[in-house]
Amino acid sequence: MTMTTEEFADRLFQAALGTIEILSIHLGDRLGWYRALAAHGPATAAELSARAGGHERYAREWLEQQAAAGILTAGADGRFTLPAGAAEVLTDESSLAYLAPLARMLAGAAVHTPALLEAYRGGGGVGWATFGTDVRESQADMNRPWFETALTPALAGVADLDAVLRRPGARLADVGCGGGWSAIALARAYPEAVVEGVDVDAPSIELAGRNAKAAGLSDGGRLAFHHGDATLLEEGRYDAVFAFECLHDMSRPVETLAAVRRALRPGGVVVVMDEAAGEAFTAPADDTERLLYGFSLLICLPDGMAHQPSAGTGTVMRPDTLRRYATEAGFRDVEVLPIEDFGFWRFYRLLP
Repeated sequence: MTMTTEEFADRLFQAALGTIEILSIHLGDRLGWYRALAAHGPATAAELSARAGGHERYAREWLEQQAAAGILTAGADGRFTLPAGAAEVLTDESSLAYLAPLARMLAGAAVHTPALLEAYRGGGGVGWATFGTDVRESQADMNRPWFETALTPALAGVADLDAVLRRPGARLADVGCGGGWSAIALARAYPEAVVEGVDVDAPSIELAGRNAKAAGLSDGGRLAFHHGDATLLEEGRYDAVFAFECLHDMSRPVETLAAVRRALRPGGVVVVMDEAAGEAFTAPADDTERLLYGFSLLICLPDGMAHQPSAGTGTVMRPDTLRRYATEAGFRDVEVLPIEDFGFWRFYRLLP
């Protein structure tokens, strides 16, 4: 449906308000102000800055803006309160509703607008190393509750897959492991297995090691992380290889899947978890598809294009695209696993 001039102007105005709120949420998240309100209750600007640091004048402006936006509530005594629902979304790292990292990711990408413009003009890219800590850690933090809470039941619900993972001495590989939370979840769920995480981003591997230590699992022995790509995986060594939300970022996904296929033992399984993009392009699209295109424009496609030659996949990797990559890599077919209500993601099993 075509919008009138006034309708589109209002849409852009509302989008500007949303952008302001995203950036203000990023400030509150990074400054620790939401956590201070959640942990210690209502506060004035002076009390908030005393608890969590920061300049009192900026704290007052931020508190008033947050109340004006309806995120905080303002009391007659001059104190501001973070309601329980907002507190869970903004501070509870174990909740599936935790979305503060989304604001951090978008703010972190926006910092690199000049580099994005250059990439768009010339066909280059902006790599993960350039995007830096905020984008790297926000992705890990946003995925963490899903891996910690929902991954084990999801895999256990696919009986034949779960049986492979429970083989005595099973070796599992997590390609593109990022901050390590998926590998950590696998190691916890399958205590008789050996789990190896691999990622091309060295700071992500360092982060994974720290996360494993904090989770009570050492980096080494039954759980280990390695800097490199799928070609590090030894041929015929693994019972299962996973690629959690990373294949669409890879510049050479076919070569990665071919290396994964070579690494499998007979009877082994390959599982790719990637964004649940629609079967075909539609316009206008639903909110999930719009969000995926946003990630693709600002982060995933530029990251994939940073390393040439590149497949240039982007976040919106549709099922037929994955099937084509898998077939070119030597797999005979791809099936969608019966795992539903798992965030924005879909699980595929690649059949050797």
